[in-house]
Parts: sequence; structure tokens; C-alpha cells
Amino acid sequence: MTTVARARTVSMHREPRCLPHTERSTSMHDATYTTLRVSHEAGIARVTVDNPPVNVLDVVLMADLRHLLAELRDDESVRVIVFDSANPEFFVAHVDMSLIDVPDAFDRFAADLPHGVNVFQGLGELLRSQPQVTIVKLTGIARGGGAEFVAAADMAFAATESAALGQVEALMGIIPGGGGTQYVTGRVGRHRALEIVLGADLLDAETAERYGWVNRALPLAELDAFVDRLARHVADLPDGVIAATKRAIPPQDLAGGYLREHEAWARQIARPAAEKLIRGGLSAGAQTRDGERDLEGLLRSEGAGWAARHS
Repeated sequence: MTTVARARTVSMHREPRCLPHTERSTSMHDATYTTLRVSHEAGIARVTVDNPPVNVLDVVLMADLRHLLAELRDDESVRVIVFDSANPEFFVAHVDMSLIDVPDAFDRFAADLPHGVNVFQGLGELLRSQPQVTIVKLTGIARGGGAEFVAAADMAFAATESAALGQVEALMGIIPGGGGTQYVTGRVGRHRALEIVLGADLLDAETAERYGWVNRALPLAELDAFVDRLARHVADLPDGVIAATKRAIPPQDLAGGYLREHEAWARQIARPAAEKLIRGGLSAGAQTRDGERDLEGLLRSEGAGWAARHS
């Protein structure tokens, strides 16, 4: 998929100067995105992921997210970014599994990565270093690269009836390779991170809240109002408060962890089992709406079949 790139370091913790809410940067509003719907009001950018059928993190969505975050980084009228999904069942399903056939598809993003990260970790670093406060509003499933995106955001709030998170990669014969091992450990601790990565189960919103993977689990009927209220309160803070808080509570330095994760992921993706399991998963319905509703069960069936053939 990609190798570790050696490039410049992403700048960290810059705060947009507070402008009157009627004064806006034009760059974001002139931009055209294929997989995102973007609106902006009262200091808040609202970003809806829309990449049917299940919002896989493919090359197009990766390009749109990177472009969006780069554009917003210097947009002084935006103080909070709220992410949600056009599909209530799925936030971001996971990295596009069909990349097994085009392993260099993401190499176009390698030129401007921070030192020592791969392209998927690089997306997480862009999000973690964003000067605005980033919030995910989760109503559906986020697995793999989608779960990594949720955990890389500053805050995440999930619907009790329908939201779920999972790091499913172990069932494909690999490990999370986009920062997931690092983000999950930072949020829930090592013992629960091992359960999440090796157990490869889908955690419901209330369990994710109890573990610390999300900030809160809320009834779906209350989720929009809660996130909107929080976003507005943050956007209305006096000048300098967001930047000062982010300086005082910086994201953990993950440089060494990213490298260890990537090296472990690269060793696993090179093994024959990974290719067989990923191809088998796709053939069995992964990345379709029906298949993604129980991707863990689908992949476990493929894994059991592969193990039986090679025992």
C-alpha cells in the first residue's frame, strides 16, 4: 500500500484568529469535494462524509479529507469542525480493501507527509494537529481507518442505539496501520487496546464510552442538539482560548509508535494469509451494505475456511 515516507513535519497547534462570524475565508467555499458535503456558519465547519455505499476510505475520500483539512488549517473564520455521515448506518467503513490490487494507489500522498509516518497515519496526524477543535458525531459503524479517524479527532460522541466502533484488521491477517494501535492505547489503555485489536469485535457505543474510546454515548434523539450546543460554545470562546488549551493539552507524541506500528503492519500485509483473507472478504460481500453490517462475522468465516484449507 505504501512505504514510510521521509518528509517535513506537520505544524502543530495554530489557532485561527477570531473574526466576526460574518467574515469568512473563501477558500473552503470555493473548493469542490467529491465525497464530502461542507457548510460553514458561526465559526463552525460542518463536514458530512458521503462516499456510497458505505463510505470506504478510498483514494478519493483520502484526497478530499486531506484537501479539506489543509484548506481549513488557515481559515481564520473556522474554530470548530464537526464531522458526520450522510449514511446513518456507516461513518467511515474502513480503508478500501480493493487496494490489495493497486498497492501503490496512495503513493501520490507520500510527498508531503510528516517524517516517519505512512499515508494513513499521515491523515491522522493532519487531524490531530488541526488548530480547530475537531468533533466526530457518530451515528453508525466506524471500523479500521474509520475508527482511527474517530479516535484521532479531539472529541467523539456516539448514538447509543446505532453507533459502533471496531478495529477489524486482525481478521484480515494484519494489524491497524493508520495509527489505530496508538490512538486506541492512548484512549483506553494497553489492556483494553489488546482486547480491541486482537478480539476484533464491534463495540457498541455504551461500551466504547465506558472504555474511553468516545467521550459520551447519547440517545440518537439527543445527539445533534448536544454536539451542536458544544460546538457553538467552543466557537464562541474568547480569542486565544482554543490555542492555549491545545498547547496545554497537546496530543501525545507518537513518532516511535507510528514507526513500530507501520513496520509490524508491513510485515503482516506481506504474508500470504493477508492477501487471501482480504480477497476472500471482498468476494464474500465486504464493502457492500449487507456485508458490512456484520463484517466481523463475514471475515471470521473466511478466516476459518482459510485455516481449514491450510491445516
